Amino acid sequence: MATTLKVNGAETRVDAAPETPLLYALRDDLGLNGPKYGCGLGQCGACTVLVDGRAVLSCVTPISVIGSRAVETVEGLGTAEAPGPVQRAFIELQAMQCGYCIPGMMMRTEALLRDNPDPQDHEIRAAFQTNLCRCGTHMRIMKAIRRAAELYRDANPVQEG
Repeated sequence: MATTLKVNGAETRVDAAPETPLLYALRDDLGLNGPKYGCGLGQCGACTVLVDGRAVLSCVTPISVIGSRAVETVEGLGTAEAPGPVQRAFIELQAMQCGYCIPGMMMRTEALLRDNPDPQDHEIRAAFQTNLCRCGTHMRIMKAIRRAAELYRDANPVQEG
């Protein structure tokens, strides 16, 4: 059965059953390798993507519930030549070791900063409870999230008036 998904700004058709996890459609049908298969149970966050700007665990989200909503993966945040603010911050602060969890961490960062451009540390920790890093780079990830917030604020200064 064919389903149309809007992914990273482009509409595309996937030939998959409605109960197919979004993660499988993204990786297997669309060739997007950013979202990772970690646990398959929605407990590690490696598969995190954005659906209408909200962080979603794609391994437990069937494509049938996506409908016309916009899906964003880490590939949609920027490119190697022109990384987006979140990607830039993670690169600058070398926030990854093995890198497996990082796409999900970046997507959760993007969702957090869209809702809260100046999060406090306790808000960051609360937002990231569903994302695990087995390498233990948590402190560098925290620094990268704070740096991404700075980059967003620098790019979008508050207008007084």
